[in-house]
Amino acid sequence: MGISVGRGSVARLMRKNGIRAKTVKKFKATTDSNHNLPVALNLLNREFRTEYRNNKWVSDITYIWTDEGWLYLAGILDLCDGAIVGWSMDSRMTKELVINALTAACIRRRPQEGLLLHSDRGVQYCSEAYQNEIRNRGFICSMSRKGNCWDNAPMESFWGKLKTEWLYGKRFRTRAQAKQAVYEYIELFYNTVRRRSVIGYIPPLKMRDVA
Repeated sequence: MGISVGRGSVARLMRKNGIRAKTVKKFKATTDSNHNLPVALNLLNREFRTEYRNNKWVSDITYIWTDEGWLYLAGILDLCDGAIVGWSMDSRMTKELVINALTAACIRRRPQEGLLLHSDRGVQYCSEAYQNEIRNRGFICSMSRKGNCWDNAPMESFWGKLKTEWLYGKRFRTRAQAKQAVYEYIELFYNTVRRRSVIGYIPPLKMRDVA
C-alpha cells in the first residue's frame, strides 16, 4: 500500500492492540506413498530457481476443513514467477483432482514439451492415468524423496501463505464457501496483487511486464 514501516514497529503495534499471528490448527496427511506404483527420481533436486516460465512446475495437494467435511485442493506453481498456474478442488482426494489441476495449468500457460513437473510420490501422482497425462504432453516427471517435504518447499510455502493469510480463523459452513475463498486468494490476491521479493517485489503475473 506504499506505507514504509519497520518490522519492529509492526510488532510493537500488534502487542499494543492485542493482535497475534494466526497459527496452524489442524493437520491431515495428504500423501499416501504406501503403494507399489512406480515412482520417479528427484530430478528437480531442490533447484527451485529458473529464468523461464513453463520450465519447472511443482505440484501438491492440501486440505481445508468445512462443516460439510474436508475440501481437497491441488495446485501447480511455476518456479519462475511463483504464479499458481493451475488448481482444482474436490471433496475426494483422487487422481482426477491432480489431473484436473494439470489440465487447467496447460490451458492457461500452454507449455512446450520438456517441462519438468515435480510432485511428491503420493498415489494420485503415481497413478497410471496421471503419468499418462505427463507422457502424452511430453513433460518430465520428478518426485520428492519419501517423507521429505523440503524437496517441494515452494509449494509447501504457498500452502502456508494461503492458510495463514486467508483461511485460518474462518469457518466455512459449506465446501462452496471454501472454494470461493480459495478462488479469491489465488486469482484476486496472490497472483495479481501480493508482492514477491524474489521477483523484485511485484506480483507473479506482473513479472511479464519486465521479463
